[in-house]
Amino acid sequence: MEKLTRDAESILQKLGLHYRVVALCTGDMGFSAAKTYDLEVWLPGQEAYREISSCSNFEDFQARRAKIRYKDEKGKNYYLHTLNGSGLAVGRTLVAILENCQQADGSILIPEALRPYYGGDKISK
Repeated sequence: MEKLTRDAESILQKLGLHYRVVALCTGDMGFSAAKTYDLEVWLPGQEAYREISSCSNFEDFQARRAKIRYKDEKGKNYYLHTLNGSGLAVGRTLVAILENCQQADGSILIPEALRPYYGGDKISK
């Protein structure tokens, strides 16, 4: 789960977006999750951090329901642990780029990591 979280963080870092990682308390997690991290990105227009990704460890909850097991080297069956990582919500990522990269003249400065795909360094009015 930590690797999934680091991968999502890496993209946010490459985009130059301000974010934070929040470990959810039990009351905020789904009933099947044992541990969840939310990544929240800063949206200046809302003056708030908003969830952009969620990574969870379900331990053996989903595996028990789906009867997914593995055998160790001695042939003993165990339920495996499952993970979920939502990557980045595309719409919110786009909003975060637009809000965080807008210049005083209304143009949008393209993050360095996206410039090879866009073919320029900014979107003008």
